[in-house]
Amino acid sequence: MRYLIAADLHGSALWTSRLCAAFEKNAADRLILLGDLLYHGPRNDLPDEYAPKKVIPMLNALRDKIIAVRGNCDTEVDQMVLDFPVMSDSAYICDSGQRVFATHGHIFHPDHLPPLCGGDIFLYGHTHIPDDSFREIPGGRVRCVNPGSVSIPKNGSPHRCIMWENGVFSEIIL
Repeated sequence: MRYLIAADLHGSALWTSRLCAAFEKNAADRLILLGDLLYHGPRNDLPDEYAPKKVIPMLNALRDKIIAVRGNCDTEVDQMVLDFPVMSDSAYICDSGQRVFATHGHIFHPDHLPPLCGGDIFLYGHTHIPDDSFREIPGGRVRCVNPGSVSIPKNGSPHRCIMWENGVFSEIIL
């Protein structure tokens, strides 16, 4: 299974269209969205081509392939226009014996992990900064992975997402 993982689209039609193109180009099976899909939020500048109404049909076209979690900018109003669930704060994904906990990152984050087991992967967004690090927990280590931001990257990182296949993460610049 090939997973394309992205976070923090923030309603940018330009960067969402590039994300959808990367999904097709890389022949991904599923798109994991780590929140903040349509709204830019009060602390962010408007992203390039901010147009949530254009983003909605792009995402809805992939509704049967999306696994999404709620970000701090996502609301029940967003759920009313999106054809896939977006209101859960987290999701577990199990693939070939690997357990992944996906969340946005505003509640749980690398310095405040949910109950996990050694060897689990913790996927999160929210910071707009890519991360691939490990945290020690009782019983082992947890790998913490943040794809960065599709539309409003920070700390000089590029507009990006990541691919996960057979336990390997790879960067995709949009």
